[in-house]
Amino acid sequence: MNTNSLSPADSQILADLLAQVKENTQNFMGYPVSKDFDFEELMPFLSYPMNNLGDPFVASTYAVDSREMEREVIQFFASLFRANDDDWWGYVTNGGSEGNLYGLYLARELHPKAMVYYSESTHYSVQKNLHLLNMPNIVISAQANGEIDYHDLENTIGMNRQTPVIIMANIGTTMTEARDDIAKIKAILKKLAIKNYYIHADGALSGSYSAFIEPRPAFDFADGADSIAISGHKFFGSPMPCGVVVVKKSNRNRIARSIDYIGSIDTTITGSRNGHSPLFLWYTLKKHGIEGLKKRAQHSLAVAEYALAKFKEIGLAAWRNPNTITVNFPEPDLAIRQKWQLASENGWSHIICMPNVQREHIDELVKELSLVTV
Repeated sequence: MNTNSLSPADSQILADLLAQVKENTQNFMGYPVSKDFDFEELMPFLSYPMNNLGDPFVASTYAVDSREMEREVIQFFASLFRANDDDWWGYVTNGGSEGNLYGLYLARELHPKAMVYYSESTHYSVQKNLHLLNMPNIVISAQANGEIDYHDLENTIGMNRQTPVIIMANIGTTMTEARDDIAKIKAILKKLAIKNYYIHADGALSGSYSAFIEPRPAFDFADGADSIAISGHKFFGSPMPCGVVVVKKSNRNRIARSIDYIGSIDTTITGSRNGHSPLFLWYTLKKHGIEGLKKRAQHSLAVAEYALAKFKEIGLAAWRNPNTITVNFPEPDLAIRQKWQLASENGWSHIICMPNVQREHIDELVKELSLVTV
């Protein structure tokens, strides 16, 4: 038997999987994943074991890596998120959940006795991260649009004023893409004279393009954030899940440890880190540039506005938060939800108008919805 190739049966399994993936990629609008990418130029790199283990800003004895590109990616986002020129650090993660875990971990090390506050609309992974880190927490009510209830937040923190505060702010909630206003949150902390606090911004989807819209939401370092996490495979697009976390370097320095084995320092969550995903992100940022990314955001916002109007034309009680690419509407029949892979919760579904979504896709979905709403 030739051990250097697959059997005919196994080759067929791969062929069937590829056909399935191609088909299922055609019609999804319910999840925030961009699919308009072409990384053909990067395919040769998949022949090498690229690993960015350790700190991306510190050389390692393992040199099959993409550290140089990773540093450029982090610098791009540090600038985009208005971090201080001499006080930023970060790395490319496996996704938004790891970025949130890192932000909470850093916050816990800085304020070991703090209470974590987050809204009921927060992504489910945050509760998992809080459990892993054994951090006490309080859930705050959300407004009807998914944004945190600032009145409830102020009252709840006020009842625990003796305890340091950690805020998990949503820059785009999972279902309605509501953005918590970090400037308002910081104003509450100032009003209550809270001196010891940390604000982490979960910007998985919305944080990726919020810097490109007007009026600019209050979500970044200039607005009061201490760390920001985004996903790389959502607005930007990537064949593999990835993300970016940016923090204040002065905070990160307080938890760094030197590791002789890798000739670097231990500052990340995982040991080995994907060396290919920073390359995909670097390639995307270089290809589009700031202006290209702005156009992607403007396209998505325009399609979302178009979708909202079309839904209303056929009598659906559709709505969206201002300047977002998520459109919410009453949950349709199961067959439609399955075909378009629509995420649903509490009787509502949504579409997310990623850069690859065109008006023609909206028209097709609206045509199907109109047949069941007549």
